Amino acid sequence: MITREAEFNKLKSEKSPYLLQHAKNPVDWYPWGEEAFKKANEEDKPIFLSIGYSTCHWCHVMAHESFEDEEIAELMNEAFVSIKVDREERPDIDKIYMTVCQMMTGSGGWPLTIIMTPEKKPFFAGTYFPKQTRFGRIGLIDLLKRIKELWNNQRNDLINSADQITFSLQNINQESPGEKFSENTLKNTYQQLSIQFDSMNGGFGNRPKFPTPHNLIFLLRYWKRTGDKKALEMVETTLQAMRKGGIYDHVGFGFHRYSTDSTWLVPHFEKMLYDQALIAIAYIEAYQATKNELYKKTAQEIFSYVLRDMTSKEGGFYSAEDADSEGEEGKFYVWSKEELEKILDKEELDLAIKIFNIEESGNYLEEASRKKTNKNILHLRKLLDKETLEEIEKISLTLFKTRDKRIHPHKDDKILTDWNGLLIVALAKGAVAFQENEYLEAAKKAINFILSNLRESNNKLLHRYKDGVSEIKGYLTDYAFFIWGLIELYEATFDIFYLKTALEFHKIQIEDFWDSNIGGFFFTAKDSEKLLTKQKEIYDGAIPSGNSIAMLNLLRLSYITGNHELEEKADTLVRVFSEKIKASPLAYTQFLVAIDFAIGPSYSLVIAGDSDANDTIELISAILNEYLPNKVFMLRNTEQPTPEIDDFSNFVEFFYNLDDMATAYVCINKTCKPPTHDINQTLEFLKPKWK
Repeated sequence: MITREAEFNKLKSEKSPYLLQHAKNPVDWYPWGEEAFKKANEEDKPIFLSIGYSTCHWCHVMAHESFEDEEIAELMNEAFVSIKVDREERPDIDKIYMTVCQMMTGSGGWPLTIIMTPEKKPFFAGTYFPKQTRFGRIGLIDLLKRIKELWNNQRNDLINSADQITFSLQNINQESPGEKFSENTLKNTYQQLSIQFDSMNGGFGNRPKFPTPHNLIFLLRYWKRTGDKKALEMVETTLQAMRKGGIYDHVGFGFHRYSTDSTWLVPHFEKMLYDQALIAIAYIEAYQATKNELYKKTAQEIFSYVLRDMTSKEGGFYSAEDADSEGEEGKFYVWSKEELEKILDKEELDLAIKIFNIEESGNYLEEASRKKTNKNILHLRKLLDKETLEEIEKISLTLFKTRDKRIHPHKDDKILTDWNGLLIVALAKGAVAFQENEYLEAAKKAINFILSNLRESNNKLLHRYKDGVSEIKGYLTDYAFFIWGLIELYEATFDIFYLKTALEFHKIQIEDFWDSNIGGFFFTAKDSEKLLTKQKEIYDGAIPSGNSIAMLNLLRLSYITGNHELEEKADTLVRVFSEKIKASPLAYTQFLVAIDFAIGPSYSLVIAGDSDANDTIELISAILNEYLPNKVFMLRNTEQPTPEIDDFSNFVEFFYNLDDMATAYVCINKTCKPPTHDINQTLEFLKPKWK
C-alpha cells in the first residue's frame, strides 16, 4: 500500500480553499485542465470527477471517509485520473455535470461524483458515497472496483452510454420560443405558492426547508399589484418564523443555509454570502411594504454580521463560513445548559432559558448520528417585546464574547464577483430604506474593489479573487449581478459614474453572452472554454439565474436611458423561455419578478432640482419612503450640466425644475402625469389602483 502522508498532490498550487483542503490527500488529484485529460488519454483511464465547495458538510464527510483513506486512494490512483473542481469557482462545469446527475438519478447535490471518459463524456453520476456499502447505498470501494471492471471488459457499453447521455444533455435545453406572459401567469404562480405554503411554520413545502427569498420577493410584488392580503401574510409569516428559528444565528447574526426540519429549528449550519444578500433584500422590501421594525432590525443585523466577519480590509466580501468546526457540524453555534450556567448570573440564566428555550437534555438532534445531544440551538417561540429584547441583547453580547473564543469554522475567503454583486444590491437597498450611510460606503468600497481587482485590461470581468490573484473569465452571473448592484447604487446616490459603468458592462454582456440565433444569454462567454454543451441557465435555485436578473436589468436600463433596443432584447428573452416558465413557474420566480415589471404598472420617476436644496431632498425622501419595486428613479441635477452618456443625456435634458422649484416627473407604463412639485400629488400618482 502506498503511503504519502507528507506529500502534496497536483492541487498544491491552486488558490481555491476547497482544492487546497484536498492538496494533501493520498488521492493523486488534478485540477481541471489539459494535463489531467492528456494523462487520461495517454494511460487509457476513465476520469473520476469530484465537485464540491469548501463549506460543504457532506463534502468533508466523504473526504475524511474516503479521499484521506490509503485503500481508496490506491484504487483511484491505479484505475482513474482524478479531478477536483470547486463549484463556486467553476459553476460552468458544475452546472453541466449536475444536470447530468439529475438526468441519470432524478436528484443532485454535493459532493457531486461523476465518472466519465477522457473526452469528458459522463457515464456514471451520483453524489455522496460512503466508503463501504451500507443500507442499500453502494460504497466507494465497491463502486471503484465495479467501474474498473466495466472499463476493462465492457467498455463499449460505457462508451455508448456516455454518447447517449451527452446527446441528451446537448438537446435538453433546446428552446421553443413562445408567446408573452400575462397577469394570468402571475396569478397562477401565486396560487401554486399558496398551495405549497406552510401556514403553521411559514415557508414552502415540508423538509428540508430553504429560505428561497425570490419567492417572497415575488409575493411582495403580487401583493403590491393586487392588494391580496394573503400574499403579504405568506411573506410575513415566513420572515417571522425564520427570524425566530434556529436557522437564524441569535448570537452572531446572519442566516444559516437551510433548515433540516419543517419548523426552522435545526439548520445546516454553513453561512453563505449569497444567502445573507438575498435574505436581507427580502427583509428590506418587507420593511418598506409594512414598516415593521423587526424586518429592519433583522436586515441590519445581517449587515452587521457580514461587515464584521465577511469583509476583507480592501472591501470585497468573502464567500462562506463552514458548518463544521473541530470536525463537528454546528459545534461553534450550540450551547449546553451547563455552559450557560458558567457565564450567566442567575437572573440572566433564567431569562436565557425561557427566551431561547434551553433544555437540560438539549434540543439538537445531530443529523449524522440521529442522536440527541445535550446541546441547544438557540431559538424563539414568539417575537419579543421591546423591553425583553433589550434584556436579551445584553445576554447575547455575553454569549457572543464567549463564543468568539471557540475555534471558529473555516472561512472561505475567496471573493466572487457575482456574489459580491448581490451583497452590493442588498447594501444599496438597505442604505435607501434605512437612510444608513455606512451601507452606502460599504457598497461603494466593494464596487471599487471589483473594478480594481476583478477587471481585465480589456474591461471584461473576472470571476474570482484570492490572495492577490484574479482568475477565471467572468460568467453571465458576474455581469448580471454586478450590473444590478451598479443600477441600485446609481439610484441610491444618483452618481452618474455607476450608471455609466453599468451600461459599459451591459454592452460587454450582450456582445459576449447573447445568443444571436435564438436569443437569451448563455452562461459562458463566446471565447470561454469549450465544454460538452453551452448552457442557458434560467432556473432560480439557491441563487437567481443570470437570465432572470439580466431580464430585469434590460428593462430598467431601457427605462432609464430611453433606449428601446434594450426593451426589445428583454421581449426576445421572454419569448425564448416563456413555454418552459409557464410549465413550471415556481422554478422561475425571480424571472417572474422581471415579468411583473414588464407587465406593469411600472414607474419612471425623475426629480429635477438642485440636489442640495431642501425641497429636492424632501421630494426624494418622500418617494424613497414608499414601497415601489417596479420603478426607475433618476435625478436631473439642474445645478450641473447634463451628463454625457449615450442615450441618457438626450433623455434627461427634457426635465427641468419648474419655477426654480424641485419638480417630480412621474410616468406610469410610459404615460406621463403632469409635472408637479407637490409631494402629496406625487405620492397620489404612485398609489396602486386597489388603495
